[in-house]
Amino acid sequence: MDELDSAIIRLLQTDARQSNRELARQLGIAPSTCLERVRSLTRRGVIRGYHADIDPAALNRGVQAMVSVQVRPLSRAVINTFKESAAAMPEVLSVFVLAGGDDFLLHVGVRDLDHLHGFLLDRLSKRKEIVGFRTSVVFQQVQKAVPTRLEDT
Repeated sequence: MDELDSAIIRLLQTDARQSNRELARQLGIAPSTCLERVRSLTRRGVIRGYHADIDPAALNRGVQAMVSVQVRPLSRAVINTFKESAAAMPEVLSVFVLAGGDDFLLHVGVRDLDHLHGFLLDRLSKRKEIVGFRTSVVFQQVQKAVPTRLEDT
């Protein structure tokens, strides 16, 4: 990755819907050069896709929480099964598999606190592989672009 690749990524993270021509104009390069660079970044797996930034509250998910989950027994089968089942739950926005004291971190989005309580009691506490969980309600989220180089951090 060179400076041009880093600049392309920064601009796409800001607005992935801009045209190749607009991206090239901002970078001061030819559209053909820009298109080839973007294609190369995609082929190399640096760019994995383009996504819409959705407001969870607009989709009736005004309450978000992070739920730390511990499962037992710790085995590949248990971890894979729980990961897949958690990802399929409509309340779960993201699933993170962790090392350390917790095995999973679930990012959950629900209508209100009553629905969060119901999710915890009716969905999680009934699963036999879960030996414990802790919930933290999210008040605010600041999402930032991924730095393109370690020097940017």
